[in-house]
Amino acid sequence: MSMENAAWHSLWRMSGPEKSRAYADTTPRRVLAFATSYKNRLLVFVLFSVVAAVLAVVTPVLAGRVIDAIVDKSGIQVVVNLALIIAGVAVAESAVSLVVRWYSSRLGEGIIFDLRTAVFDHVQKMPVAFFTRTRTGALVSRLNNDVIGAQSAFAGTLSGLVSNTVALVLTAGVMFTTSWQVTALALVLLPIFLLPARYFSRSIAWLRKESADLNASMGSQMTERFSAPGATLIKLFGRPADESAQFALRAGRVRDIGVKMAMRQFFFVAMLTLVAALALALVYGLGGVYALRGQMAAGDVVVLAMLLTKLYVPLTSLANARVEITSALVSFDRVFEILDLKPLITDALDARVLEPGPVAVKFSNVSFAYPSAEKVSLASLEDVSVLDTRGGETVLHGIDFEIPAGSTVALVGSSGAGKSTIASLLARLYDVDSGAVELAGTNIRELRLDSLRSTVSMVTQDGHLFHETIGSNLRLAKPGASDEEIWQALRRARLEPTIAGLPEGLDTVVGERGYRLSGGERQRMTIARLLLAAPQVVILDEATAALDSSNEAAVQAALADALADRTALVIAHRLSTIRSADLILVIEDGRIAERGTHTELLAARGRYAELHDTQFAQ
Repeated sequence: MSMENAAWHSLWRMSGPEKSRAYADTTPRRVLAFATSYKNRLLVFVLFSVVAAVLAVVTPVLAGRVIDAIVDKSGIQVVVNLALIIAGVAVAESAVSLVVRWYSSRLGEGIIFDLRTAVFDHVQKMPVAFFTRTRTGALVSRLNNDVIGAQSAFAGTLSGLVSNTVALVLTAGVMFTTSWQVTALALVLLPIFLLPARYFSRSIAWLRKESADLNASMGSQMTERFSAPGATLIKLFGRPADESAQFALRAGRVRDIGVKMAMRQFFFVAMLTLVAALALALVYGLGGVYALRGQMAAGDVVVLAMLLTKLYVPLTSLANARVEITSALVSFDRVFEILDLKPLITDALDARVLEPGPVAVKFSNVSFAYPSAEKVSLASLEDVSVLDTRGGETVLHGIDFEIPAGSTVALVGSSGAGKSTIASLLARLYDVDSGAVELAGTNIRELRLDSLRSTVSMVTQDGHLFHETIGSNLRLAKPGASDEEIWQALRRARLEPTIAGLPEGLDTVVGERGYRLSGGERQRMTIARLLLAAPQVVILDEATAALDSSNEAAVQAALADALADRTALVIAHRLSTIRSADLILVIEDGRIAERGTHTELLAARGRYAELHDTQFAQ
């Protein structure tokens, strides 16, 4: 490695962005505990790293012996033998480096796999409140940037600490043994090398951090604005020029930072190259004088010159090891932050499967308050300095009602009254604070989540679909469903002719959030998904609220098929859709204000009649 390449290498090793925040005191211990599953690979990795460092020092020493053999005229055979040994060391060094690289890759990629899957699996267990508060980009960053940062603790920093320490000790030992006078004078220039290295590495690190933050902001802007709803909003309100100006401002700052970093890096490398060249000149000059006086062999001068390059790189890397280790520990800490968030909804130790048979629903004196932010989120995931302290206020008070098996109960009332909250509790997206929700006489907290999910299904207002094929979206409800089963569900959802008319049929990609389909088609897709799941309990949360009359009629017909012989909880804003419900509950301020059939509630002339008269006044 040349002096200039050594300087660039040192700069690259040091210029990773420093984290301004600290890590938990327990993080190093947790990292060590995490590493125990890789201890065998780590031992082999460290062993071969040591061997690689030793071989790297052997070559300069042998090169010096070649010079001595030439000067002493030891003979051709001696020179040839030394050359063959140098060649053998080079081959061995390449082979060992290959092994080190393989173990490094295995360690690094294995850690990335384990951490990513652990975080992904854990995030899926988090309550809905977690996803309503956190930024998607922040979660993705934990799975990408922070996991890769944690990987560097094993694959990069660990290898650097081991190999650089061994190389430094061996190199310094050989140099002092060869000539302690020349070595001591050469190291006099070391402070001139290290002090600017610390300054420039810190300066470049902060520039990299600012650039990363700006790139993250641009990424967030693009993610939001390039989605179908975001692009539509920008077009409707006529602000594309303002959006472009805002994007250009950030991009311009990234450009300016790039220029500044390039110049500082060049200045840094040029200065380090100059310092290293001065040290090399000192070695050649002083060593040459000693050699001419007979106080040093000519080959030793070459050995010292070759080892000098290998001395500065590990010295710089080790001087900045604290920054690298701290950065890696912070990345681990950010990953552990996610894993330390406790899921609010978990299976009980003795959870069981719901027994076959008719399923009735019962709410017994249920009260509920949404969890506060500190229970479900992190300030860093919400991009705030302090979490919102609001929350914990009771939104449901003493909810009592039953839905006999095969019956339909409808919930009506003002927006924000608590209707969707009741539905969420039945689906166990949240747990009640007091009281109980029962299925077939069993508290849902005593049921396994997979059993509950197969028993209760929900159709929401937005009819969300993934950016996948129609078949993939429907098989979410029943992964092993055949094409015939899917077509049957589409037929019952009044969607078969539409899908059959598409060029790729079930293999048609529906687009982000299903925007390639109309609102009515998306809603009927969710109903087809429900029919495929074949649950015993159905929740309809404003399933037709966003549809026009023609689409509503088609969806209502599909819903009638979906609700046949099933226990149903229906939330509706349009009272015309729930007239035939077996029981209607009027929810106001988190309480049941009225209950009865459509006819009974109209006759009572209460809140239901008021809502009815308002809707049908025209």
